[in-house]
Amino acid sequence: MGMGRGAGRSALGFWPTLAFLLCSFPAAISPCKILKCNSEFWSATSGSHAPAADDAPEFCAALRTYALCTRRTARTCRGDLAYHSAVHGIEDLMSQHNCSKDGPTSQPRLRTLPPAGDSQERSDSPEICHYEKSFHKHTAAPNYTHCGLFGDPHLRTFTDRFQTCKVQGAWPLIDNDYLNVQVTNTPVLPGSAATATSKLTIIFKNFQECVDQKVYQAETDELPAAFADGSKNGGDKHGANSLKITEKVSGQHVEIQAKYIGTTIVVRQVGRYLTFAVRMPEEVVNAVEDRDSQGLYLCLRGCPLNQQIDFQAVRSQVEGPGAHGPAATSQAPEAPETFPYETAVAKCKEKLPVEDLYYQACVFDLLTTGDVNFTLAAYYALEDVKMLHSNQDKLHLYERTRELPRGVAAAAWSPGPRPILSLLLLLTLLPVFC
Repeated sequence: MGMGRGAGRSALGFWPTLAFLLCSFPAAISPCKILKCNSEFWSATSGSHAPAADDAPEFCAALRTYALCTRRTARTCRGDLAYHSAVHGIEDLMSQHNCSKDGPTSQPRLRTLPPAGDSQERSDSPEICHYEKSFHKHTAAPNYTHCGLFGDPHLRTFTDRFQTCKVQGAWPLIDNDYLNVQVTNTPVLPGSAATATSKLTIIFKNFQECVDQKVYQAETDELPAAFADGSKNGGDKHGANSLKITEKVSGQHVEIQAKYIGTTIVVRQVGRYLTFAVRMPEEVVNAVEDRDSQGLYLCLRGCPLNQQIDFQAVRSQVEGPGAHGPAATSQAPEAPETFPYETAVAKCKEKLPVEDLYYQACVFDLLTTGDVNFTLAAYYALEDVKMLHSNQDKLHLYERTRELPRGVAAAAWSPGPRPILSLLLLLTLLPVFC
């Protein structure tokens, strides 16, 4: 009796409450994921899915799923009014419908698939497999972020920090609930601290009705236009085409669209090395069950301090006697003597007329590697930013962002004798980087 009475009131009490939850605080979107919880519940219960008297068990399952989603995002939503409104609204709805807190949950229901015909449309049709379509028209649009890795290598994080790092060997770029990205960096020259990316592995995790787990691997002289299993989409599920690989230039440029998480990835081979760029919603960036136990994640946290190259410390080193320089683990790589500074500047100016950090990275790479292909690596990295970054005012960066421990300067050290030519090269390079 009670369940039927609650279900009968759903048409009156349910929709205004949910509309309030979805529309009251549209600006609160990150890192709190409450709007995604709201939109998933809306998708599961709106339109033709509106709960009727005989749907009470399903409606209660959807409410429990909604409550579980809010609990998962509770840590990042403290003080968020939309979150607290959702929590109280769920309690009210569960009381109205006599729903128990314990019981089965359900994934958001998919729209009815259209008849056979256009396979692309059929595969993309579930709303849950199209990130942007899952947002209700009254909620704020998702906020997109960008991360890129290129050159010797240079890292631009999701928070627009720009760092030059060593990170030799295998390092995780991205690690969240939806995908993992790992790069392997190898020395450019024997015995040199200069490294560049020679291998890339991307793992797209199995996701609901959309995609099976897929692995993409690229390495020097092997930039495939398919996943490791030979497929070019997300597998056999209804939303398989929400994950697709497109070859833009054979052996040089591949683009991966993951619509179900609103993500675009660009992988290039320039010369002997790979570049990586991604556009991803903040909500996906921060989708980790336990942030406190999350490991190192370069695109989010940047390179470790002992892996960052500190040009300010190099400047202190060469300014005068007794000046403090960088620790041995963070000094700039030795520059080859075969690439004149003036030539490096001229070549970088041809492709990068704006003297931003991409231009500076280009000059640095030519001096440290002697490989002219690094000019194109910096150029394409900036082109990818122009395509992927959501804020056109932040395309160019001018200020490096190496982070030092609070109150602690770079460690003092006593450098051994250096060749006069190397010292002159550093003195010439300083105005570019400092």
